[in-house]
Amino acid sequence: MRRVLDGEAGGYDADPDQTVEEYLEGWLGAKELTLKPTTYARYCDYVTNDLIPSLGALRLDDLGHRQILALVRRQLAAGRGRTTVYRCLATLSSASGDAVRHHRLASNPASPPVMRRPPSPQRVVWTADEAARFLEYAHVHDPLLADLCEVLIGTGMRKGEALGPHWDDVHLDAGVLYVRYTLSCVDSNRLVITSPKTRNSRNWVAISGRVGEALRRRAAEQRRDAADPRSGQFADLVFTRPDGRPLRPQTLLDRFRRLSAEVGLPRITMHDLRHLAATLTIAAGVPLVVVSKTLRHSTLSTTANIYAHLTRPAARAAVVTIQRVLAQAEEHLTNGGVLPGARGALPPEPRGWLQQVTNLMDPRRAAARPPFEPATTLRPPEDAGRGVGAADLTLFDGEFMNGARRPAPDRDHPATTTPPDTEKAAPSVWRERPPTCVNAGRGDRI
Repeated sequence: MRRVLDGEAGGYDADPDQTVEEYLEGWLGAKELTLKPTTYARYCDYVTNDLIPSLGALRLDDLGHRQILALVRRQLAAGRGRTTVYRCLATLSSASGDAVRHHRLASNPASPPVMRRPPSPQRVVWTADEAARFLEYAHVHDPLLADLCEVLIGTGMRKGEALGPHWDDVHLDAGVLYVRYTLSCVDSNRLVITSPKTRNSRNWVAISGRVGEALRRRAAEQRRDAADPRSGQFADLVFTRPDGRPLRPQTLLDRFRRLSAEVGLPRITMHDLRHLAATLTIAAGVPLVVVSKTLRHSTLSTTANIYAHLTRPAARAAVVTIQRVLAQAEEHLTNGGVLPGARGALPPEPRGWLQQVTNLMDPRRAAARPPFEPATTLRPPEDAGRGVGAADLTLFDGEFMNGARRPAPDRDHPATTTPPDTEKAAPSVWRERPPTCVNAGRGDRI
């Protein structure tokens, strides 16, 4: 009786006779308020078709590792894929974890999982030549799909993100667009507009001239078709059918694979075009941090883990750069001669990978270095509420490339934000660091 009363006070069902089916149905009802429609539909599928038929009759308190292991064995014996079974277990673990957080269970019986996460399948990515062949063929036989693929490859956007923008999110004159929505399909029959995958996914994306031309073709096509204006969340979409209705992702995938087969290219998905964009930029020597920001990954480690096989040449170029810089230092110490017993001849300059970093570290190229152009990957248009102009960014980048920033001669402190012609109440002075910091040895650092 005490347990039931505690459950009522805590807002959960503490009935010891509660079954797994009753708990999962209540759990789904609560999750519907917080999950995206696509995620909620997937949870309902696993709960209704897999978990309840196998475990629903059990008391929730009796659910344990043995019953879950039996479920996995039955699913695999029935021919279910290991990835599908693992996702089903992940749904059960999420539900059991909520039961633990609500003090309904003492521990999560589905954690740790009874099976390991299946390895990701080998990813197939087109080469630049194959992508060019496909685009040339698609522009003739399916212009709409060709323009969509131009956007996917040219920006690295996800398919749903490319189908979700409205024309108000596109700024062709500024060369950027804003990822605000994504178009998804629920249960393969209902289209919905939802938020992007992660918080970082909602951001500005730079568009090249080639991508801009594809978007201008879509705008001209829609003006020529003069479809009836639609209302609601599907109004004013960039990529639509001729009648103005939104495109279905599965239909686009079928058309994409049909054209790929006609050209004779390897079978890939449209999401692999995002990997193609990352592959082309990394192989061209673009720093990994810039690639990560362009793809709008949550962390840099996400980009590094996905494309680790592409960064190995960069690691090789890095150690070659270290050897070359040390050899140049030895040559400088001997006034042009190589020291006796030098640890290796001067290696050839690396080409392609880390070439920009190598040029910066070579003082002999400082005079011939071209002016640095600031990246515009995530920069919004000037009318989007940003306070820093392009001239200010160019000045900052130039100071960054030429060395550490120094205080202006008419200011008495390097970190001040007071204009030089404004009188201060109490001028600041340079402060010497304490002796314990100035004279501290390597082992005394904090």
